[in-house]
Amino acid sequence: MSINFGSALGIHEKALTFRAQRAEVLANNIANADTPNYKARDLDFASVLAAESSRQQRGPVSLNRTDSRHIAADGVPSGEAELPYRTPFQASLDQNTVDLQIEQSNYAENTVQLQASFTFLNSKFKGLTAALRGE
Repeated sequence: MSINFGSALGIHEKALTFRAQRAEVLANNIANADTPNYKARDLDFASVLAAESSRQQRGPVSLNRTDSRHIAADGVPSGEAELPYRTPFQASLDQNTVDLQIEQSNYAENTVQLQASFTFLNSKFKGLTAALRGE
């Protein structure tokens, strides 16, 4: 019997990737808190999850090649989606939209959620390893 990692691990594999990307975006916002005209950005987990779910429901997309020299594609190209800008609660004189307290709070929350997904995946892998060993 084969193990299907997609069904065994669920959404937590993708959640880890998303949380790591969001941590990078939030860290970039924090690093640019004093940069004039910098616009804060963020990733929305709900919209990314909805897009991924709809992509999986559509199934694999095959593209026809009209020339033998074309590169075969296994699905839709996954270009980086445009990150939405965050709307500031209060305007600043230098047009910077980073609110340091909010960014730090979001970063801490994202870290806790990343750790929760990592812990869940770790327990899943321990369970799969125990099942393979027959324990």
